[in-house]
Amino acid sequence: MTLKPLSDRVVVKMVEAEETTKSGIILTASAKEKPQIAEVVAVGPGEIGDDGKLKPMNVKVGDKVIASKYSGTEVKIDGTDYTILKQGDILAIVE
Repeated sequence: MTLKPLSDRVVVKMVEAEETTKSGIILTASAKEKPQIAEVVAVGPGEIGDDGKLKPMNVKVGDKVIASKYSGTEVKIDGTDYTILKQGDILAIVE
């Protein structure tokens, strides 16, 4: 099954957070924060503006991005967790 986002929505797969700190301390599941860095899996066509023209998307499939914490809708497809969010919830592209 594939996901095809509509409008200005983006499907991302969160990158797993580090389980150990730089000093070697192993974090328990409750101590880990929700990851904010994600990889873009699918991109919608863009949003139609007030002038009736399609606004292009700023991200593309394969981009690593930083998303707002706790934004979007989490879904599980074929055993994999994805988050569907609006392009406006993406704060930056990681280069």
